[in-house]
Amino acid sequence: MKNKRLPIALFNGTVATTNGLYSIEDIDLKTAKKYVKENGFISAIGHEATAEIMSEILGQDISMNRIQFHQKVGQIAIVFKLNERPEEGKILSRDEVEKVGYSLKKMERLE
Repeated sequence: MKNKRLPIALFNGTVATTNGLYSIEDIDLKTAKKYVKENGFISAIGHEATAEIMSEILGQDISMNRIQFHQKVGQIAIVFKLNERPEEGKILSRDEVEKVGYSLKKMERLE
């Protein structure tokens, strides 16, 4: 089981999906693409605008997928992180997301 590659989880926020110890750091687009290409992915993206942008930048067909996801020990997630937190209840359009700006994070569950 140690050598089994876990799919990369795709999130639209840095959220601990279960108890554990996590590492979060910046990741560049080239490295994010490499992880997704080599390991496959599972989308836990809960917003359409984010799924559209992630599809474009990662070069993959990523659908919105509001699922209950539990990150496994050793599993990596690529997180789409907005530069600003929107007001409560606000669903941003793609243009609004682009205007706010975003970065990518690598989030790994260590234990």
